[in-house]
Amino acid sequence: MWFKKENFKTPKQPAEDIKLPSGVWTKCPGCSQIMQNIELEKNLFVCPNCSYHFRLDAGKRLLCTVDSNSFKELFIDVQPTDFLSFKDTKPYSERIDSLKQKKGLSEAILTGYGTIKGFDVAIGFMDFSYMGGSMGCAVGEKLSRLAEYAVEKKIPLITFSCSGGARMQEGIMSLMQMAKTSAVISKFQESGGFYISVMTDPTTGGTTASFASLGDIILAEPGALIGFAGPRVIMQTIRQDLPLGFQRSEFLLEHGFLDEVIPRKNIPDRLAQYIRLFIKKRPLHAASAL
Repeated sequence: MWFKKENFKTPKQPAEDIKLPSGVWTKCPGCSQIMQNIELEKNLFVCPNCSYHFRLDAGKRLLCTVDSNSFKELFIDVQPTDFLSFKDTKPYSERIDSLKQKKGLSEAILTGYGTIKGFDVAIGFMDFSYMGGSMGCAVGEKLSRLAEYAVEKKIPLITFSCSGGARMQEGIMSLMQMAKTSAVISKFQESGGFYISVMTDPTTGGTTASFASLGDIILAEPGALIGFAGPRVIMQTIRQDLPLGFQRSEFLLEHGFLDEVIPRKNIPDRLAQYIRLFIKKRPLHAASAL
């Protein structure tokens, strides 16, 4: 007696449900292509298929930007404090300690000095992995001191912003950092300083409404979300559909908000070009303290 087996097919799992082993593979949010992490890192965390720019923490951003072994961190002692004894799902003080232990971060910005293509710069890198890159009092203080350092050393100032806005755990004091950083950037520029602001994904809220929008040159990475309120909030407020690509860097470049949108791999060369042109036209000079 002959038996005929029925054809058996393994049910296909939707691509979006596939769980990739951590630390080995990454799926691109832009085109869903699966890549080896080592290859993605070699490409500066930019998808080789669709050029989607992944978010970078401050450490990776530093490695992609400044000359090798040239960076020296400044103002390490400036750290956040829970002066309001704020508590939501857990105390703010515990959040600070947890992030310091797990991620080795003392704040949402890394500040210091280094060189880019041989040019000395004072530079700050915001880190979205630290409470959404929120701007608290320590962030405002570190930025202010960085601008003062740039004046003292007569070198350009560069910031890479990546932020969700003000930090609610510090209340109105966090909002005051908008005025503080805007004032210090204004005085820095009045003293002859040259400031380049680079906006990355996302740059929103009070960061956009203050120092990130005050650069002599304002650059952005491709596809970066840039704005004050988010698109969903705006749609709910005006009750209208928004234009295609609204609040993305290409849209803002087209409407005059940005000077240039630069792919990540080209940013160091472009920064050096702008610094070279500025120094040739208007050499940095000594200035009074801010």
